[in-house]
Amino acid sequence: MSFDLTDEQQMLREMVHDFVERECPKLVARDLEAAEEFPHALAAKMAAASLPGVGIPEELGGQGGGMVEQVIVCEELSRSLGGLSWMWGLTAFSGARALLAHGSPEQQQAMLPRMAAGDLTFAIALTEPGGGTDVLRAMRTRARRTDGGWILNGTKIWSTLAHVSDRLLVLARTSDEERASQGLTVFLVDRRSPGVTATPIPKLGMRAMGSCEVSFADVVVPDADVLGDVGGGWRQILASLNSERLLVAAMCLGIHRGVLEDAVAYAGEREAFGKPIGAMQAIQHGIADIAMTLECSRLLIYRAAWLYEQGRPCGVEATTAKCLAAEWATSAADFGIQVLGGYGYAQEYNMQRYWRDARLYRIGPITNEMARNVVGESLGLPRSF
Repeated sequence: MSFDLTDEQQMLREMVHDFVERECPKLVARDLEAAEEFPHALAAKMAAASLPGVGIPEELGGQGGGMVEQVIVCEELSRSLGGLSWMWGLTAFSGARALLAHGSPEQQQAMLPRMAAGDLTFAIALTEPGGGTDVLRAMRTRARRTDGGWILNGTKIWSTLAHVSDRLLVLARTSDEERASQGLTVFLVDRRSPGVTATPIPKLGMRAMGSCEVSFADVVVPDADVLGDVGGGWRQILASLNSERLLVAAMCLGIHRGVLEDAVAYAGEREAFGKPIGAMQAIQHGIADIAMTLECSRLLIYRAAWLYEQGRPCGVEATTAKCLAAEWATSAADFGIQVLGGYGYAQEYNMQRYWRDARLYRIGPITNEMARNVVGESLGLPRSF
């Protein structure tokens, strides 16, 4: 059993680390987030560094690699960018993974090379207003047949980057079936289509990553933009959700690393009562806890990513990794604020940004309460929902 990265994976980690230090170190990331606007210039730099191509096969214009490589990229970006790393991660899971798993050869050839070049971006539009985690029973968005395609109507909520992405991965009901999980279809909707309106929602964290309410009013979607089988959309979405949970977990891992770095640096420099505060046992033990949970998080995430790459079942492992990584990162950032004292509450320091970004992922893309339901059911316990 080996826990070492391959030489190629280690080179990738070093490359992304150097990119972050050069193009988006923590102070730059702080200012980008404070501007509350999507950082198009940084997206262009990521494209120039070929980061969007990680996880896309070379024969389709990408850099190759699998889920472990994508986890490496997301972790290294998040150490500085925090939630801003989702500008890379969202297309990586909602577009690339979905197309690789379920796209037709024509869709893959048309879209994946453009995604690898950074010329085509994706967002996912899944959650319904008032539905939250209860996606199936809350589904009101519908698509009906027309000549050569479909007419889409409905509303989605919390669709991050829907206002700037090129395509939206949309789940809609296309027929009424006895089981709520049947009769659903995934569409690759052109965000610029007439009838699509995306409105960002002001929120606590990830402020430059606009999360939107998206309305679809008689939007025409051609048959060529149906992903996979008509009526088989729920199965296709579930396959994408494992990759989303793994990349969210990797984001939380990167945030956790950033918190540890900042807490150690501040505790070593700040003096009180004639000595560095890092010499005080209460501070030292709290920072040690941050370091220990960081290692636990890393092991869970990389094992789940390895299982994903092997094609083995990993739903429980990915859900567990997301749940605990989010809780540990949020707890770490909360104690980091305590270490910095008043400065931890000041926007000129990054600790409050880390807390605001990590806190979201105890709620999404699946609440940690629902994550525990998934784990409990896997143990043979009765279904609770």
